Amino acid sequence: MASKPASAILPHALHIPGINKLAGKRVVLASKSPRRKEILQIFGLAPEVIPSNFPEDLSALSFDDIHEYPVATATQKAVEVYERLVRSDPENGPDLVIGADTVVLTHAQPVSSDIAYSELPSVHQELLEKPENKADNLRMLQDLNGSVCEVVTGVSLVFPVLTSPGFSIRAMDERSLVYFSDNASSLLKAYVDSGEGLNRAGGFAIQGMGGLLIRKIEGDYHNVVGFPAASFFRYLDLLVEEDDDFLEV
Repeated sequence: MASKPASAILPHALHIPGINKLAGKRVVLASKSPRRKEILQIFGLAPEVIPSNFPEDLSALSFDDIHEYPVATATQKAVEVYERLVRSDPENGPDLVIGADTVVLTHAQPVSSDIAYSELPSVHQELLEKPENKADNLRMLQDLNGSVCEVVTGVSLVFPVLTSPGFSIRAMDERSLVYFSDNASSLLKAYVDSGEGLNRAGGFAIQGMGGLLIRKIEGDYHNVVGFPAASFFRYLDLLVEEDDDFLEV
């Protein structure tokens, strides 16, 4: 007999439809990011953490809309973990796998507008990956200094269904704008020398010392850190409302 999963719902969680639906379910976060785990725990969700083995080798250039890139990566992460867990223990597969991927883009577009994103003027946005070294980190920050970038997180949910291929996928993205102050070159260099930005997309961590570089943000702060909790839980509520069979397999 399969063992009963540890409760993913923490005592302080709000009793909203999406969270209530996860009671007694096996919920998995397909990410090794401690920040994503911490953000979910703030709002009362403590999933198992099983990092994905997906190599994250999708080409951003293959997407007509660069915003689809983190969603596709998040989906591949979640599907890889879901399929691996089902293969290893078919009787104890996950009820929900959460994948996420956060990217930083230059030439930011508006966070909110009366015009659909698809109707906005086409602008080439450069994807800022993690810096290769300190010199690359300094280059990124000099480019962003006194300017604005767009932080986009793709979130993908994978859960079992009775129809082929045995799982279904739902996905969303969240976008936030980060405005950099006109920082002195000495501050940029000191931040780069700290090493904090070397393992971060865009070369900065807003929740750390990188916050000294930032003037303001528009949108969800937690999205900039790595996971858009507010949108995620609203999306869960929507899925519960629209589909009576959601997470019932």
